[in-house]
Amino acid sequence: MQAKLDLVSLPTQDDLPCDDGVPMETQRHKLQLDLLMDGLLLWLEQRDNGYVGGNMFLYFSMAQLRNQDFLGPDFFAVIDVPKGERKSWVVWEQGKAPDVIIELLSESTANQDKTHKKLIYQNQLRIPEYYWFDPFNPDDWAGFSLQNGIYQSLELNQFNQLVSQRLGLALQRWSGIYKGVETIWLRWANLEGEILLTPEEYQKQRADQEQQRADQEQQRAQQSQLYLQQTVINLLQEGMSIEQVARLTGLSLEQINTLS
Repeated sequence: MQAKLDLVSLPTQDDLPCDDGVPMETQRHKLQLDLLMDGLLLWLEQRDNGYVGGNMFLYFSMAQLRNQDFLGPDFFAVIDVPKGERKSWVVWEQGKAPDVIIELLSESTANQDKTHKKLIYQNQLRIPEYYWFDPFNPDDWAGFSLQNGIYQSLELNQFNQLVSQRLGLALQRWSGIYKGVETIWLRWANLEGEILLTPEEYQKQRADQEQQRADQEQQRAQQSQLYLQQTVINLLQEGMSIEQVARLTGLSLEQINTLS
């Protein structure tokens, strides 16, 4: 009975602080987080379950609550959970810890992310996959997979990706412009090396493709018109009358006069 009482009395996400109110270190850190989250939105739409969160508290033990040792991963993804909004991720409420966590390194957090947090993710939360990336030093990135309770370093594949077995996706560095900032970003991709587009990028790609198709149709129509015009001119130059050309081409006398 006591165990049931304790379980029922555990706080939920509605009872707990969801963040510390401290903004991310820099604009680039914020943009990098947005890119990681937005890059999985279309992927998530195709699934019937899953959650992607960022810069929000993760609760996993009552001792953590008593000590007010709040833990807020920069990015995390969870599969096999219902979709929906969360204020924070409460392990005993959701039924599991995240499957993937990514920390974005900075001068003030790098040592903590590589040591203290890594040990928490390995020993207490047992996060299956842990990654870090420095938005200002893209060579400083790494991935780890939990094997027999110990994190083992992931090796790059032939596409220079770190593969997430949990998500069936990969992380790779991408040089480009995102929201006006040009740098090397960390992005989600499929296992063939194709970047997962954000919804905004997907809409732009579709608009560009539609415009390209419209331009091609216009070009074909112009070429057809020029061919028809040259045909009419050639027939008239060969001595055919306008009436004969009209019967041969199916054009009206007015159209032939316009083309010639």
